[in-house]
Amino acid sequence: MAAIRPSGDFDITYERDVAVLRQPWHWGVAIAFVIFLFTLPLFASGYLLGILNMIGITLIAVQGLSILTGYTGQISLGQAAFMAVGAYASTVLVTRWGVPFWLALPCAGLVAGVVGLVFGLPSLRIKGFYLAMATLAAQFIIPWFFRNVAKGLFGGTTGLVVPPPRLGSLVFDSGRMMYVVIMAVACLTTIVSKNIARTRLGRAFLSIRDSDLAAEVLGINIFTYKLRAFFISALYAGLAGSLWAHYARAIRPDQFDLTSSVWYLGMVIVGGMGSTLGPIFGTVFIRLLRELVIVISPWIGTLVPALEANVLAALGPMLFGLVIMLFLIFEPRGLAHRWEIFKAAWRLRPFAY
Repeated sequence: MAAIRPSGDFDITYERDVAVLRQPWHWGVAIAFVIFLFTLPLFASGYLLGILNMIGITLIAVQGLSILTGYTGQISLGQAAFMAVGAYASTVLVTRWGVPFWLALPCAGLVAGVVGLVFGLPSLRIKGFYLAMATLAAQFIIPWFFRNVAKGLFGGTTGLVVPPPRLGSLVFDSGRMMYVVIMAVACLTTIVSKNIARTRLGRAFLSIRDSDLAAEVLGINIFTYKLRAFFISALYAGLAGSLWAHYARAIRPDQFDLTSSVWYLGMVIVGGMGSTLGPIFGTVFIRLLRELVIVISPWIGTLVPALEANVLAALGPMLFGLVIMLFLIFEPRGLAHRWEIFKAAWRLRPFAY
């Protein structure tokens, strides 16, 4: 829905028309949030920082998937596999060739983006369910490759040990140190994602999502733009995979499974497709939901002793499926749309009906 602006908020220049932060207090809130975000490690617990680190890494991957699925309308079930490409590329560059982490990070994104181009080639001829099956192939082929090919380089099923990033004498070997790196990359990718949607590239993505035929009639090379969407999505996944590798300090092919790709797609659905806030809302909501399940599962086990351990272990996937089903039925446009409705109601008060 279109944003409702307060009375007296006029666009008198082009710069003001395209501005994201329109009022001085918008800048104040944004600066205060950034200060709070990067000073959080000074007083937050290790448990909270661990959750935030996972949210930040996941958010980067989900933002890429949102560009592909939410903006371009191309379904992908291989985002976790492209994360694996970024994780292994970054690890090999650092451990085998001595490349600094700060250079290996963007290189890992580029390598994953190139692999994404390969698996995006079928998008010219197929779409919908058939494209989902084509991207599902990536989810099986890529982990198999790291598990069975060049075991001396990729470590086979045992994986690889990943060293912490270094910056001179500063070693990022703890969750608190990695938090700064993860959040800096997450903020940067969020800004880039927001601006992609406001460019010619983003408008082409939206037109392809709405109608391939209409976009082609308008002169848009749909194959080229679909490949660009796959490249950007996989690049984001590669960045997330690189950060995950150096945060977890060890990687294995089974860490990037189909279940993770399905969770990422669910985050896009819950947050809201085709928006910048959607990946943020969806990632935070689903990640906190998973933490809630971890906390309440032992309590449910003591409350109902008859439940077996495998039933409690399946509680998370069952709750995830229920949430996705409820959102598709009652709020298919996601939490971002609900947030826009709330803002409109607030601005129209006391006539918010």
